[in-house]
Amino acid sequence: VHVAGAVVRPGVLLMPEGARVIDAVEGAGGATPEADLDRLNLAARLVDGQRVMVVKAGAPAVADPGAAAGPVADPGALIDLNSATNAQLESLPGIGPALAGAIIAERDRRGGFRSINELREVRGIGEARFADLRARVTV
Repeated sequence: VHVAGAVVRPGVLLMPEGARVIDAVEGAGGATPEADLDRLNLAARLVDGQRVMVVKAGAPAVADPGAAAGPVADPGALIDLNSATNAQLESLPGIGPALAGAIIAERDRRGGFRSINELREVRGIGEARFADLRARVTV
């Protein structure tokens, strides 16, 4: 992953599978005193090729062009339900912020999805929506 911004040693890090954003920040020497860690989900799992941008407190919110490096960067790529961020889930048809949050909550409750069919158990995902998503997601 590429850790950039308000960290002691920005750069590219090799992270073990299952590592979280906090692990990447710590691997880059930790956040600098002016870092605004509240803008990151420190508990989110990392995705290969991801960019973690640690912004300074008070900095305006801007789109990070490298943040989408991963499943969202390639519209044809499958999105892994077990590692997808809110933004990645929201890139799917018919998935907004509330439903993305519900998918992540269900994933956390289960300890991860074992099959894409389990997505049907998320409130708000009926058969029609599942049919739209089936070819776009994986576990």
